[in-house]
Amino acid sequence: MKIFRTFTVFTALLLAACGTADQAKTTPAASGSLTPIKLQLQWFFQSQFAGYIAAVDQGFYQEQGLDVQLLEGGVDIVPQTVLAQGKADYAVAWVPKALASREQGAGITDVGQIFARSGTYQVAWKSSGITTPAQFKGKKIGNWGFGNEFELFAGMTKAGLDPGKDVTLVQQQFDMQALLKHEIDAAQAMAYNEYAQLLEAKNPATGKLYTADDFSIIDWKQNGSAMLQDAVWANTDKLKDPAYQAQTVKFLVGTIKGWAYCRDNPEKCRDLVVAKGSKLGKSHQLWQMNEVNKLIWPSTAGIGVIDDAAWKQTVDISMTTKNQTGDTVLKKAPDADAYTNTYINQALTQAKAAGVDVNGASFQPEKVTLEAGGA
Repeated sequence: MKIFRTFTVFTALLLAACGTADQAKTTPAASGSLTPIKLQLQWFFQSQFAGYIAAVDQGFYQEQGLDVQLLEGGVDIVPQTVLAQGKADYAVAWVPKALASREQGAGITDVGQIFARSGTYQVAWKSSGITTPAQFKGKKIGNWGFGNEFELFAGMTKAGLDPGKDVTLVQQQFDMQALLKHEIDAAQAMAYNEYAQLLEAKNPATGKLYTADDFSIIDWKQNGSAMLQDAVWANTDKLKDPAYQAQTVKFLVGTIKGWAYCRDNPEKCRDLVVAKGSKLGKSHQLWQMNEVNKLIWPSTAGIGVIDDAAWKQTVDISMTTKNQTGDTVLKKAPDADAYTNTYINQALTQAKAAGVDVNGASFQPEKVTLEAGGA
């Protein structure tokens, strides 16, 4: 992890502020013609949303004539519902949960698949010997519920287990305390968040932080049960309006630039997230920024392009995998309006013309050192 001197951070912030002001002189802001936009995030401010935060801070949306307001998410906020009700112009949401809302009548369309890969793990103590889903049998398995559990259930089903009979399912909080206290045998974790919380915790036997060697990870990407996650959703009906179509392309151009900036400047984006009021510290947010970048980059077809095979796998799991009560995410396949690459491809063309690297072929993740408690 790189350490910045106070002077360097102050200088970077000063230059960023000056750059934004200079951009304002040459963008629609000068004539007061910015279009107000609301983007509903699906969780609290953290590096999971750094690209959007950077796009606002660096003036990338402003360059497109947009004044974007980021709406913080939370436990009781369903982004796709906020969008469908007209309380936001766009929303960030996981694909399976958004498709479930769509099946229930929410008029939303995936217009930019920002995370190309799943970041979900199931984590166990290495000493437990659990390394595969088949070994969950007879164990206490933590999961968050709320539609976050279907990768886990798909993995168990693929291993020949009945999630409703062969394991004891435990409602897990959005932290790792149940695993750390040995109350469950395996815990759900995002690579960019809860897994880091384990490595930020102290081993009471040694007084030192736990390390990756203390845990076993089941990565659903390697198990064939991964599902698509963070995507930008637009209002389906409004996409019939040429003005909203053009606005969507502009919004995606700014978003592409924001995520490319965070790929190339992870420490700066970490600082933006912390300044935004993140409840987790600097080392945790840098870890998260690094892990989120791994879910986006490299992007062969370009950031945000929806891969047909990944979409099909997500839909298939959503239709065939049952939870403990026998329910599936979806009852039927979504229609053709559920996603489109039309607007992201236009945005990619414009971003490339502006000199933005939209593929990140040379991306290399950093080595991040976590501090106690993520400080």
